[in-house]
Order: sequence, then structure tokens, then C-alpha cells
Amino acid sequence: MFETKNDLDQKTRVQINKLLQDRLADSLDLLAQIKHAHWNVKGPNFIGLHLLFDEIWKESQEYADLIAERIAQFGGRVDGTIQGAVKGTNLDKYPLASTDGRQHVEALSHALATYGELVRQAIDQCDKLKDAGTADIFTEISRGIDKNLWFVEAHLQTPK
Repeated sequence: MFETKNDLDQKTRVQINKLLQDRLADSLDLLAQIKHAHWNVKGPNFIGLHLLFDEIWKESQEYADLIAERIAQFGGRVDGTIQGAVKGTNLDKYPLASTDGRQHVEALSHALATYGELVRQAIDQCDKLKDAGTADIFTEISRGIDKNLWFVEAHLQTPK
């Protein structure tokens, strides 16, 4: 870790950096999954889903950036590589054969829900480590992910 005058002790910063790096890997995987759905969705709801997925991707980019910058603020080295994301992600693999809009909605709602759960766990871990600032970042992300999950899941909540 790099030297910093941040008043959190190094042991705490190391633990927080590990947590942040784990969520960054998840964030990068989530971004790739969303973009995959955006590029590959087909069917009668194509344009609506294509645009929705793109908007969710843009918002999710901001979450990855918040997490990466927090790592740097604590003197950590950010691993924002695809290789790092592949090794570190906790999200399930995306079903690459999906093309139908409903299949993508199912897959993305699962990814968003899993990511939201991991972010809420991170809030609790930050609270235990007495890092309200990082907990606040994860709280902001949680609210956004919950909203986007709602937008995606709404497509599943209609009669088949």
C-alpha cells in the first residue's frame, strides 16, 4: 500500500481495500454482463430493453469508479483489469446463449440481485470496521442497484 495521511489505521485500510477490490471485480463483471445483454437482446421488446440496459450500464460504470477511487484514496493499488475481474468476481456466469428479451431480463435481474446482496454485505462489513465513508459509498450503490433491479424485474412481473 502507498503511504497516506488518512487517519484509518493501515490494518483497517488493508481490510477495506480487500473488500473494495472484491466489489470492484463484481462491478466489472456486472458491467460486462449488462453490455453483453445490451448488444445481444432480440425480440418484440428489443428497443426498450436495449435502451434500458444501456442506461443501467452507464449508472453501473459510476459505481465501479466510486469503488476504484476509494481503493486509491486508501493507498491501495486498483486492479481494474478483466483478468482481475474474472479471478475475483462472485457473480454467476452469464448465459451466453441468451437472445430472447425475457432470457436477458432473467439473467440480468439475477446478476443485479446478487450484486445488490454483496453490496449490502459490504455495508455491514464497513460498519464493523468503523468506516462510515466507505459504507456510505456502498449505500449509494445499493440504492441505485435496487432501482435498476426494479426496472429490469418489472419486465418479468407481467402475465406470460
